[in-house]
This record gives sequence, structure tokens and C-alpha cells, in this order.
Amino acid sequence: MRILFTTFSEKAHFIGMVPLAWALRAAGHEVRVASQPELAPTVAATGLPFVGVGTDHLLPQVISWVGRMGEDMRPDFDMMGVAAAEPPSWEALRAGYRDVLVPLWWKVVNDPMLDDLVSFCRAWRPDLVVWEPLTFAGAIAAQACGAPHARFLWSLDLFAAMRVQYLERMGERPGADRDDPLRAWLENRAARYGVGFSEDLVRGRATLDPVPDSLGVPVPTGTRRLPLRYVPYNGRAVVPDWLRTPPARPRVALSLGITATRRLGGHTVDVGTLLEGLADLDVEVVATLSAPEQAKLGAVPPNARLVEYVPLHALAPACDAMITHGGAGTVLTGLAHGVPQAAVPHHMYDEPLLASLVAAQGAGVVVDPARVSPDTVRESVLRLLGDPAHAGAAGRLREEMAAMPSPADVARDLAGAAGEGAGPALTRS
Repeated sequence: MRILFTTFSEKAHFIGMVPLAWALRAAGHEVRVASQPELAPTVAATGLPFVGVGTDHLLPQVISWVGRMGEDMRPDFDMMGVAAAEPPSWEALRAGYRDVLVPLWWKVVNDPMLDDLVSFCRAWRPDLVVWEPLTFAGAIAAQACGAPHARFLWSLDLFAAMRVQYLERMGERPGADRDDPLRAWLENRAARYGVGFSEDLVRGRATLDPVPDSLGVPVPTGTRRLPLRYVPYNGRAVVPDWLRTPPARPRVALSLGITATRRLGGHTVDVGTLLEGLADLDVEVVATLSAPEQAKLGAVPPNARLVEYVPLHALAPACDAMITHGGAGTVLTGLAHGVPQAAVPHHMYDEPLLASLVAAQGAGVVVDPARVSPDTVRESVLRLLGDPAHAGAAGRLREEMAAMPSPADVARDLAGAAGEGAGPALTRS
């Protein structure tokens, strides 16, 4: 079978797909990854065949432009509101689609690749398309060539939850007030290729979800969820000599992800403050920081080891605790190895919510970014190391994740569903 993975060019959104893509390839299927040219080196480094489609998006420029707008002009929408006890109002949801998500994000990353992706799919004729949940171009291209398709989540499914709430609120409005900016955009784009609008273009025919039930979005998403065990993958790994030897004292990893430095110009928390908070503890701190970020630091405590790159899936198993930014890839990699975490989440998409869900399970603590100081950081790490209940809770989440279907299991099921006699969730159109 021919199976296509597609995503807009965002490394953090792609790398979670790699274990499933390789499971399908190892099972004998022909697998390709289609994205914008910027992602070519990342995909090529995984050993998966890459197909460049369209042109690179301009999301960093849009983010920069929005950042320069005055406070009273800057559009804003809090995605985490859809999981709150009091859901957002119709006006807030509509403004989120109309003013932020569709014009400043989803159009920006999808429109440059859509035509070329459809052309490639019609020529290559994939039997299944797996798309990153914001790469709506993948759903359109799949239906344009008659292929079944599924979304692949990289974090909490707040987008589908928002869609459920939006449609519910819209149904309560008078007919003249039922505008739907997301549908209007997708309907316009899909019509170019003879594809009619359906909610499949928004939420897929099925959703591959690596987040364990205990950490799931606490509101309905209206999707057919296909659980998939999270297998940590952070790129090619060369294990350094110092990591081969067990540490003589507790090891604490400091990992703040890759998106902030790539898209926002730097970390949103002061790394020096974090290191200062750990300076007098009897621990070994391993801080994964790019060379430019290391250059911003002043004096570094003697118990801190700065490394430019150590794949987290190689580092996490040797750690007793982690300090993270709350990003899904980092958090799930740590939990896959049962490592409790202190999260300092910056306000991007779902990081504060995911951090709070981990803390609610007892596997971590949350440090309010507005209250970050050496003392709050020190106290949080001491709590993780001093109370074995945190490690126990992280271990239970590790077991829950390990019990989820493996990439090999899911690869077999997907291939079967996409073939002749497929079930209703992934039948060809």
C-alpha cells in the first residue's frame, strides 16, 4: 500500500509521526512524507522519503508582525478556554476563528502547499493519508484523490473540542447569524478540486491520539479516537560518554523545547533564573540549550552541564526529575520513562493545561511563569525529588502509556482499514 504522511513545515509537529511511519514502512508499505521545502532536512534525517510541495509558509513573519501591533490592536484567543468549566461564549469562539486561527495561522500554513499537494496525491494515488491536525490541506488532497484519511495529534485535541462547542453555539443562533469562518475557508479551497465540505475536512475520519486517557481533553471532541502509544523520537541520537555512566547524584534535565527558539526568538522563561534556583542542590543539572541560548547566559553553576543537543529520548531514562516548558513532546517523552516534572508553561496553545493535567495526576508540579524565581524553582524540584509519590504517579502514567497499542499494532490496523472491505471510519470516498 501507498501511505502518505503530510504536515506543514513544523519540526515539532512532524517528529511524533516518525515511529508510526517507520512501523508502516517496516511492514512493507511504501511511505512518503509531503511537506514544504523547509522541512526537507528534518524528514531526510529520519530516513523517510520526502516530497516537497508548494512553498514555505510565512508564519514566523506573521507572528513577528502581530507582536509589533499595539496591545489594543493585537487579536487574541485563549484555546485553553474550551476546556474550562465555563466554555467560551459564541462571540469568543467566532472571534477566535475569524480573527486569529483561520487568517493568522491556518490559511498561512496551508494555502502555500495546497495546490501542489493535491497534484501530488492525484498523481501518486495514496491508499491512506495521515495528516497533522492543522494541515487541512492533507484532508482536502486525500478526498480529491479518493483516499481515506486520518489526523495525527501532536498534543491535546483542543481544536476538535473547540469545533464541537462552536457548532453547538452556532446551532443556537438565528439563521442569519450562523457564520462559520473555518467552513467558509475550507469550502472555498476544497471546491477548487471538486471536493464538497464535510466535517471530515476539520476532524478527519479518525484521529490518531498518543495522549493517554488520564491526560485527555476533559470535554467532548466529537472524533473517532484511535489510541497510539507514544514512542519518544527526537532525531538521530549519538549517546555521549558521560550519559553512559549512571550519575553519582540525582540528575535533573532542563528541556524547554524547540519551538520557542525557532518561532518566537528565544525561550519565554529566563534560563539563568532556573539554573540559579538549582545551584545549591546536590544534583547534576543537564540543560539542553542551543549555542545562541547558551551564549546569553552569564556565570553557570558548577552543578550544571550545558549541552547543545542530546536527544531527550536518550537523556530522560537517566533522569530523576525534569524541568520543562509543558510542551507535549517533552512532557510525553519524560512520562514514557516515568520521570516526574516541574513545568514552567508559557502561554502557547495547551501547555498550561497539559502541565496542570500532569500535576493533577500527581506526576508533576506547575510553576507559574509570572512567579518564576530561584526560590520557586528550587522548591519545585525539591518536592519532586523528596516525595516518592511523584515518581510513583509518573510510573503509573508510564504504565498506562505502555499499554496503549504500539505503532506496529496501529500500522496493521490502519493498513487493514484502508484496504478492501475497510470499516466505516476509513473507507474510500
